[in-house]
Amino acid sequence: MSGYQRTVYLLLLILAGEAVFILPFVLIRVFGNTFLEAFGIDDLQIGKAQAVYGIVAFLAYLVGGPLADRYEPRKLMAVSLWATAAGGIYMATYPPFIGLQILFGYWGMTTIFLFWAAMIKATRLWGGETSQGKAFGILDGGRGLVGALFASMGIFILSVFSSAEITEISNLERQEVFSYVIYTTSAIVALIGILVWFFLKSEADAEATKVTRTSMGDIKAVLKLQAVWLLMIIILTAYVGYKLTDVFSRYASDVMNYNEVDSAKTGAYLLYVRPIVGVAIGFLADRSRITGWLVVSFACSILGALLFALGFIEADTTYFFIMGVLLTATGIYGARALYFATLRESKIPILLTGTAVGLISVIGYTPDIFASPAMGYLLKNWPGVTGYQYVFFMLASFAFVGLLASVQLFRINRR
Repeated sequence: MSGYQRTVYLLLLILAGEAVFILPFVLIRVFGNTFLEAFGIDDLQIGKAQAVYGIVAFLAYLVGGPLADRYEPRKLMAVSLWATAAGGIYMATYPPFIGLQILFGYWGMTTIFLFWAAMIKATRLWGGETSQGKAFGILDGGRGLVGALFASMGIFILSVFSSAEITEISNLERQEVFSYVIYTTSAIVALIGILVWFFLKSEADAEATKVTRTSMGDIKAVLKLQAVWLLMIIILTAYVGYKLTDVFSRYASDVMNYNEVDSAKTGAYLLYVRPIVGVAIGFLADRSRITGWLVVSFACSILGALLFALGFIEADTTYFFIMGVLLTATGIYGARALYFATLRESKIPILLTGTAVGLISVIGYTPDIFASPAMGYLLKNWPGVTGYQYVFFMLASFAFVGLLASVQLFRINRR
């Protein structure tokens, strides 16, 4: 590929890689209480809806991984984007809670079965022999920037179409305004699907990177690798942290006493940290050992989470709030940018990338099932600061386990 083709290829991966998750996750992460009030649900209920997503995704990882080793990423990813966007049209009708659960289950299939392993394999192929850290760092950092831009667009729509302060309007008007955000997002996701179908083409899709079928022998070979099991733990613990970043905009509202728009801005600004961290740590990792930077990332997550968990951050401590958010987010986004970049360093065969990603993800992304319900349970049963402290203790505990697993993977890969 020429430099121009490589650039277009990576840009489309970035756009698609975040766009497919905007409707199921980013809108909730950024708009927090506005989302809950528009749908008439609470923290525990949205946690249950996301748990349905996680259960469906659990099965989708298993069958979607081998699929990515057989078909072109562009075709799988484009169909996934179109199907996900179609779910947004239903979402904008504000279905009852049971309908919302079904929708999240549907998204668990559309975003994972066709999309996830295909995107990871396409990124690994782009990175080649020497640029795995850069490839995955730019991918995740770029996805963060795309998510931030979607969030900023949503906040702009929310502020323009509200006839008054968002806290003062009726719930019917809130639903009407928020539906503009959903429809616009769905249209852009569908458009990105069209771009992916026609332009995500490269030599990386050559027959040499495909297998005709995945055998039980291939699966057993992957499962014999110790690195695969450690990556399951690393991704699980890092993903708990990522899932719990939903809490920051709510913390800004409930503890720091920000209004709804300013709380949403907190979530949006947080997303702008992700591209900076992802790109920087990706380039640094290619100049040393990727697993070493994983260790650093988990250490940052622990320190930042403990600032919240130990009660250092209250309504009048804006400086500590900013520092805690930045430190925690740096660790979370750093780990997220790097864990799949270790596939080559861990000697996982390129032909079986999709299969390996599927197997690793089955365990690694189980937080989709339990993290949001756990957070909702803690916030509902311990209202106020106490519930948030328990959430951050949970984050710090998982990050500590991830730190231990990263240290062990570092030792194995060094040998």
